[in-house]
Amino acid sequence: MPKHEKNEIEFLRTWRLTPAATLGSSVRAKGILLEMRARLPATSKKSLTLEGNELILSMSANAKSEFQAASTIVSRALEDVDSLPVIPREIQDILTIKTSERHRWLTDGRLPSAGTRTVKLRGRAKKITFHVFDPKVVEDILDRGFVEEWRENDATAAAENRRRAAYKAKLTRSLKKRAKTSLPTQAVSDEASANLSGWEEFGRDGFLR
Repeated sequence: MPKHEKNEIEFLRTWRLTPAATLGSSVRAKGILLEMRARLPATSKKSLTLEGNELILSMSANAKSEFQAASTIVSRALEDVDSLPVIPREIQDILTIKTSERHRWLTDGRLPSAGTRTVKLRGRAKKITFHVFDPKVVEDILDRGFVEEWRENDATAAAENRRRAAYKAKLTRSLKKRAKTSLPTQAVSDEASANLSGWEEFGRDGFLR
């Protein structure tokens, strides 16, 4: 067999990602792919791809030892894939929530953090730190429909805050109006007393004491 034909023969191995691993999210599946690639040697990273919910490791026949090493790394890493922390973009896709909702619910404790992770993005010198989430907690939130409940609670709270703000603004306007109304009355009294004949003598003689 010619050498160039032998090199075209590939080693192939596939791993199917379970719903427990992806939580029904294509973004989560892509995140798992990136996590697996991060554990592989630089020369093997691009040999691992994702098609649907399947990870595929593909190498040429002359890379047998490299293929076996990469295959072992991926297999071992996937043993604990169900417990792989959920990162921000994944939880937003899994729960179908906005970035603002994630921040708000993380701050008030409804989305409990499972810790933080620091990474350096490609092409950037500065590292970024973000919260990650326990996949079991995320799955529970999804299964029990908490997102819709939280949104309803937020809408109720927002309406109450608007009502209070409107009442406060109305009270402030009322007080300002009352203050403006009382000032001219006092001014008229002062002006009238100043024009009264003999007023200064009246006060000096002690009738006002």
